[in-house]
Amino acid sequence: MYISRDIEKQLQDLLNDNKVIILLGARQVGKTTMIEPFVQKVGGLLLNCDISVDKARLSAASTLNPTEAIKFLGNPKLLVIDEAQTFPEIGRIVKGWYDARLPIKIVLLGSSSLDLLDIASEPLTGRNEKQYLTPLLFSEVLRIQPWYSPKITKKMLSEQFNGQVQTLLLQQMVYGSYPATITSEDKEKYLLNLTSDYLLRDVLQGGLVKSPEPVKRLLELLAYQAGSEVVVDELQRTLHISRQTIDRYLDLLERSYVIFRLRGFSTNQRKEIGKSNKIFFWDTGVRNALLKEFSLSPLRSDIGSLFENWIITEIVKKNLMQGDRNNLYFWRKTDGKEVDLVVRGTNMFKAYEFKWSKQSSTVGSKSFTNTYGIPVEIITKNNAIQLLR
Repeated sequence: MYISRDIEKQLQDLLNDNKVIILLGARQVGKTTMIEPFVQKVGGLLLNCDISVDKARLSAASTLNPTEAIKFLGNPKLLVIDEAQTFPEIGRIVKGWYDARLPIKIVLLGSSSLDLLDIASEPLTGRNEKQYLTPLLFSEVLRIQPWYSPKITKKMLSEQFNGQVQTLLLQQMVYGSYPATITSEDKEKYLLNLTSDYLLRDVLQGGLVKSPEPVKRLLELLAYQAGSEVVVDELQRTLHISRQTIDRYLDLLERSYVIFRLRGFSTNQRKEIGKSNKIFFWDTGVRNALLKEFSLSPLRSDIGSLFENWIITEIVKKNLMQGDRNNLYFWRKTDGKEVDLVVRGTNMFKAYEFKWSKQSSTVGSKSFTNTYGIPVEIITKNNAIQLLR
């Protein structure tokens, strides 16, 4: 089953432009699946650098002058190079083809920003447009539900379809939003395989990590602490590895789209925490697989932190796929008062608290409003659909 993505129109607009597209995202989020219809529509060519025959074909073309190279590849109107980060010279080669002003559109797909941006961005400076694809948005999953119709309003979803929405929301929190979890009959098996086979592939392939075990142990600790401020000294003591190594692992995991960090929002360094980071998982299904905890009970002990990670990730995903237009933070004062999410951008200043069931204002939200004059919106399981659809 093909699940349409919100960024398909953006991708079509980029394809109509002459610049090279760099499409980034974690493994298994559907980059190849999304681009294939565009390739088929124009009679294009898709080469996967994880396939030796395709890689050899690309390598052979790279030895020719640009015109002969594209002719060797069959003169496609659209050339998509998948897993481009595994071809070290791809940036230099594509730059030559682009500068030759040949009638071809080139798209580079990468499952990791670790290498692809380093390899391609510098040679292609001023010649590329970047687009990110994340795991599915809740709105994308909502559209394929058998009971859903575009005619259903947000108010109807909250009132007449509240039971269905609550069930779907909890499923998404537990199993996450990788496309295969939507279609798979055994979601737990898929996620366990994903975390053991695919999750760390890009980190390990880079040669920067000799053994997967310390990274896996770090990920398990982060899974327990998702949504909390990261104290590297505590991780260092628990894992018995250096602070420098932990910082490197965190950077690798972030650049591989496993985790992301929110910085503290601050305009007053004496009273607000501005240098700390909170860590969240790009997919809560991955987080739960690391803990081997797939309970669908709304009474599970971590329901509050799980809901917070899930809904913040939904907002971060949407922001990233819309061009990363806003900066996202958490807010905490030195006296402990805090707000879960602050969204700041051009003509944008909003704040949110995420509570699974509690709807009343918190001490933190009142303190934030008093400080900045911005009301804090309280989002719970009952009104989350208003924010996400």
